Amino acid sequence: MRGFLVRWAIGALALWVASAIVPGMEIHGVSNFLLAALLLGLVNAIVRPIVLVLTLPLTIVTLGLFLLVVNALMLKIVSWFFDPLRFHSFGSAIIAAIVVSLVNWLASSWIGPAGTFEMLVVRQRELS
Repeated sequence: MRGFLVRWAIGALALWVASAIVPGMEIHGVSNFLLAALLLGLVNAIVRPIVLVLTLPLTIVTLGLFLLVVNALMLKIVSWFFDPLRFHSFGSAIIAAIVVSLVNWLASSWIGPAGTFEMLVVRQRELS
């Protein structure tokens, strides 16, 4: 349960960073960030796998760059269902998808599967 809550908070943080950086993306209020992050998680869990299978040939031809369009489409789907999240253009959704992905990746690299902070410590031993 802790892992879910931590990743939900990371998703809300990623949306907040994207809204601060990306022109053309509008969302305000902590509760709206949390609800949008929850909806984005649901859309990514239910809709995204179907879209990925359907667009696999295009993703292969573009060497994976089409995944940016898929991620932006997931954000647009959330904005269609959740009015406080708005994008002025699909281009702003693509830039927001890049920012959200980068923030999620960076923050999740410090979080383990159980939702705890993990750090690898390497120590040198003296050879005798």
